[in-house]
Amino acid sequence: MRVGLIGSSLLAMSLTLSACNVNTSPSNQTEAGESAQPAQWSKSTTDQLRDALNKRAAHGLDKMNFEVPAGEDEAALTKAALAYAGALARGATDPTKLYEVYTVPRPNPDLKQGLAQALQQGKVGEWLESLAPQDANYRKLSQAYLALRKQGEAATPAIPDKGEPLKPGATDARIPMIASQLVASDYLDRAAAGGNRYTPAMAAAVKQMQADYGIKPDGVIGSDALAILNLSDADRARAIAVNMERLRWIERTPPGTRIDVNVAAARLSYWRDGKLVNSRKVVVGEPDNETPQLGSPIFRLVANPTWTVPRSIQEKEIAGKGSDYLRRNNMAWEDGWIVQQPGPKNSLGLVKFDMQNDHAIYLHDTPAKPLFQQVQRQRSHGCVRVEDALGFAEMLAKDEGVIDEWNKARATGKETFVKLPREIPVRMLYQTVLFDEAGEPVIRNDPYGWNDRVAQALGLGTTTNYRLKPDGADVGP
Repeated sequence: MRVGLIGSSLLAMSLTLSACNVNTSPSNQTEAGESAQPAQWSKSTTDQLRDALNKRAAHGLDKMNFEVPAGEDEAALTKAALAYAGALARGATDPTKLYEVYTVPRPNPDLKQGLAQALQQGKVGEWLESLAPQDANYRKLSQAYLALRKQGEAATPAIPDKGEPLKPGATDARIPMIASQLVASDYLDRAAAGGNRYTPAMAAAVKQMQADYGIKPDGVIGSDALAILNLSDADRARAIAVNMERLRWIERTPPGTRIDVNVAAARLSYWRDGKLVNSRKVVVGEPDNETPQLGSPIFRLVANPTWTVPRSIQEKEIAGKGSDYLRRNNMAWEDGWIVQQPGPKNSLGLVKFDMQNDHAIYLHDTPAKPLFQQVQRQRSHGCVRVEDALGFAEMLAKDEGVIDEWNKARATGKETFVKLPREIPVRMLYQTVLFDEAGEPVIRNDPYGWNDRVAQALGLGTTTNYRLKPDGADVGP
């Protein structure tokens, strides 16, 4: 088992214009419609319930309290069973209460009916276990969590901080571990790692990482730089439990044709008829302009789009720049709004993937191509910029049978809409634990610091989190 940071070379996970000001109040999720009802409990089914709760660490729920009465109070047993069933079936927490925006479709099984049937058949234990995700990724997370818990809850980091900063050219036994983490997080090529010497290639990688996190980019590995790369076993266990919870939030059988955007990893996965057919980099919202967790379909492609600048960007970043700036960027006032006309400088690039949601969030092209070469690609105002967006639009148009209409629309040079014959669901998820080519879980950084509110709700506490430094380099959405 390897539990570390992840780079863009790893496989996409199988599920996998405003900032989100979130509400951090957790909710232990027994819905009002699932109030406990008396049922026929036997000694066998009561023992099964208690056994299941005793093994709840397999789901990262060992720090949560699901009270089971010592006696045989059937109403109390039913209440405990439904509470635990709800935690397994759709999460022990409610993401709509943890986050200001969360619209990804969620499971909604009839737990009262399921429990009644399980009691009738004498299979409460089997029923409870069936409610959690059944895929291989969830099982891998469970195994990794249990293994880390067996090692204890010590906060001792994997790479010890000796108090003396490491400078380029130094020799130190910790260098291979540091290099390994830099490789896993995409800052260093694997071929450049090796040995106990702090090489110039490693120093360049550390400088880039320091700049991303707002640390002086001097290449010296002090306590701050080391902390970004370092995770204790307790930190790893916490991240894995949080990501198991996020898997419980989402549908067990999502649409076979869909687009999943992992905002934490800044990658897009395109699924067609149940198979992963494409994965590519994206640029997502920077800290303070986070891309929300949405479920929202693409319903049309827009060739040569115009961009109506949102008031927030207009007032904060364009106001006062004058008519010369507008002219240079092909912008003009229209009915009280600044509108950028189609063309190579348009902030939406040459294609927009129109989506239906109330948050003005969508996928689009961008003229800022160098951003896709960044390691940390949380750099937009909230929308999702797609690498080789024209190629992706052509792929979707072919798959949906509208390639001729798309090519004609592009050729006009004007904003032109191509409606898709069916909507393509898009899920914007936040997963900081992914899987490598061998199927092993690896931990990625938490760019928005969104793990803590889930961890707290699960009784796992918080950890020091280093957030990315907002870039603010361009005004695009």
